[in-house]
Amino acid sequence: MSAITVILNPIAGRGAGARLSSQIAGHLRRHGLDFELVSTQAPGHATYLADQAARQGRGRVVAVGGDGTVNEVINGLIQANGRANGPALGIVPIGTGNDFAFGAGLPMDLAAACQVIACGQERIVDVGHIQADNEPPRYFGNGVGIGFDAIVNIESRKLKRLRGFLVYLVAVLKTLAVYYHAPRTTVRVDDREITQPSLMVSIMNGYRFGGGFYMTPGSRMDDGLFDLCVAGKVGRLRMLGFVPQFMRGTHTRDVHITMTQGRRVQVISDSPWASHVDGEIYGLGARRFEMEILPQRLRLLC
Repeated sequence: MSAITVILNPIAGRGAGARLSSQIAGHLRRHGLDFELVSTQAPGHATYLADQAARQGRGRVVAVGGDGTVNEVINGLIQANGRANGPALGIVPIGTGNDFAFGAGLPMDLAAACQVIACGQERIVDVGHIQADNEPPRYFGNGVGIGFDAIVNIESRKLKRLRGFLVYLVAVLKTLAVYYHAPRTTVRVDDREITQPSLMVSIMNGYRFGGGFYMTPGSRMDDGLFDLCVAGKVGRLRMLGFVPQFMRGTHTRDVHITMTQGRRVQVISDSPWASHVDGEIYGLGARRFEMEILPQRLRLLC
């Protein structure tokens, strides 16, 4: 039995997975690795494959794709083991945003990423868990976005000809033109509470969304805490001004932004909100979200 399972999403990165498959396999072979490469066939398949690899005793499971692929693999590994005693997660980032890999300090270059799989050290990181109205519970590595940034995520999927960070930047500008929703929201973080009309709530284990928007600069994946960014209600012109601030990570000083940390988070809204988990749409109509950090739950090759 191979020691490593490599789970490749052929449509990740607008088809980069399929194009780069043989190149990635070649890099891994040059390191003398014993691996089995399997391609996903449908949404959710990577979760099944990761679960099976963990139950078969594989030492490493590698996600080749973007944040959505990594999220599915994390869910499979946690479902199979529950704690950080299962396979170590490796990542070859070929998606559009690659925010979890970036936040973990992993290389974006193919050859360097494959070298980490072969020779990298292990780091134990936290994992988040979310449950929302009428949605299945889910684990996540990077973060949850509720409100404005979830709509940005939806809009980004309509931009078929763009690549990388430009996809999300254009989607932000498009969302600013067509979307405005700031329901009265209560955000409970451990024993603290924020109640106000809000444009978005970001609950982060990592610190970046959309390939270049630094939601919670300085947050860490191994401190047992979520970092939160809560944006209050402002006009469209002020929202436009937020764009360069989030790109630089300087929004944290703005009076309309609340930054905080905690282990348990509850978000309750007066009206339904869209949400995403690690860049994948999680729901479009929930009013209540509950999230918990699970400390030291995942072994990560880095």
